[in-house]
Amino acid sequence: MATDPSNANHFRKTILRLSVRAGLILFVVQFVVIGSIMAVSGQNLQERVFFGILICCHGFLTFMGVIYFLGILRVLNFENQTGATEPGFDTPLLKKYPPVAVVVCSYKEPIEVIRNTMICFRNLTYPAKHLFLLDDTRYDRGDPEQMAAYRAEVDQTCKEIGVNVFRRAWHGAKAGMINDFLDYLGGRIRPDFVMTPFQENPPKEPPEFLAVFDADMNPISDFVEPLMALLVADENLAFVQTPQYYTNVLENRVAHGSAAQQLIFYEYICESKGLASAVPCCGTNVMFRIRALESVGGMDESSVTEDFATSLKLHVLGWRSLYLNRVSAFGMGPQDLAGYFKQQFRWALGSVGLLRLVVLNFFKNPRALSSETWLSYLSSVSYYCIGWIWFVLWLAPILFLFFGFPRELAAPQILLAVFLPYFTCVNFAFMYSLGQRGYRFGNILTLMSINAMCFPIFMKASLQALLGVRGSFGITPKSGADSLPLFMLWPQLTVITVSVLAVVWGANHLLYGTMGPAAFFMNAFFCVYNGGMVAMVIYFNNPTHPIRLWPRTVRAA
Repeated sequence: MATDPSNANHFRKTILRLSVRAGLILFVVQFVVIGSIMAVSGQNLQERVFFGILICCHGFLTFMGVIYFLGILRVLNFENQTGATEPGFDTPLLKKYPPVAVVVCSYKEPIEVIRNTMICFRNLTYPAKHLFLLDDTRYDRGDPEQMAAYRAEVDQTCKEIGVNVFRRAWHGAKAGMINDFLDYLGGRIRPDFVMTPFQENPPKEPPEFLAVFDADMNPISDFVEPLMALLVADENLAFVQTPQYYTNVLENRVAHGSAAQQLIFYEYICESKGLASAVPCCGTNVMFRIRALESVGGMDESSVTEDFATSLKLHVLGWRSLYLNRVSAFGMGPQDLAGYFKQQFRWALGSVGLLRLVVLNFFKNPRALSSETWLSYLSSVSYYCIGWIWFVLWLAPILFLFFGFPRELAAPQILLAVFLPYFTCVNFAFMYSLGQRGYRFGNILTLMSINAMCFPIFMKASLQALLGVRGSFGITPKSGADSLPLFMLWPQLTVITVSVLAVVWGANHLLYGTMGPAAFFMNAFFCVYNGGMVAMVIYFNNPTHPIRLWPRTVRAA
């Protein structure tokens, strides 16, 4: 007898809801119990200090986990109340076609990358579209003949396809370029602005909306219509964000891992934020209301994550935002660890750098956003501090196996009694939730490992951000896939080596009866688990091997 799909779906969601609620309870229980044990333990200053640090680390993970699981429950509650399968697919019918500027910022991008994106611009079915390449290339740098030839090739490509080219004197990278372009649209024209019109029969009215893409992001033909429908239906909507998908996930290990890492953000996290009308802009595959951008003075030029900083300004001022979880554009993921680490460093530096801005805005006007939205922003800007958390938690079992410190880990029965149910339930809920979106177990392990091996990148970036070092913008390379020399991976290789040595050293103590079995096996397990996750850096450092593990289903366009 055939199973009713609706009943099966209801059953799976019930399991997910129960596991998430159990996970929320266990997050708090394990933190209270383990924190209490550590707070009263430690017979010397060293142990007390180290336990204090461990309590802070567990508190950070508890905060992040609770925010994530509450987001899953919000999505599930929405689906239960509306009967929708996922948030965001029901868009109103578009009855008019306001003009929209479709733009991409390009900084010396390969001509083929520009050509592919411009062709996708031309193929957009929306009738009232203005098409622009915002060429931000520094033509005053490099060999003059080569730069002149590159500029001519860019112009010729845009002329053939029918896309306008806008240039200006360089400042402020992508945010500065978009702001100058908005000034141009608003009639605030400077002498350094140069507009080269190549589009045939452009709309006669000036654009009211702005669709922004990265240079390698290719929108599908009906990208504009559903986003425009949402923006037209709600005058208080500042922008609508859509997810990123990579086309090279089956042919490149790093691109596969990078895409897997992003799925956790573009599924429940963005959906939950969108349901609260507070999803942040992700810099590409997004459509803005130009009036909203002008109300906050344009894109924020003070951060390398200008999109996130601008989102906060818009939300504080009362504007709303939505997330449409729909395949709307495809791009290319980082092709090797050098490009991936560069991307992650920039995101981490920019995000943590906004921590002070979030805290300052909260104390200036705490009622500007709901408490839930403030906590959501706090979790977003502090997330990349996770590198330090991982480092401390990885250090604990290594220190014990080598030095018997901290001594509380020598009798781990109470810790295990609380930690094992928590560890099992939370991981089950996390993997099961993504499994409901079609992602396989291998994909989830991939995202966990590529995230873990970034710990030195996150540590360096978050430290610089907290010290006020702004850093500089750098684009992620769009071509080439080279392995890094092993000496450049010394932090990861050190963790792997020390973890193995710690297990061997602890086994020696176990063999001679100077360490209990429970203490050895618990600490050895975490050394092997942590070291194994980081050891995947060797796998990713050979990026060109084909990938077979990816979602069983892809979201319909």
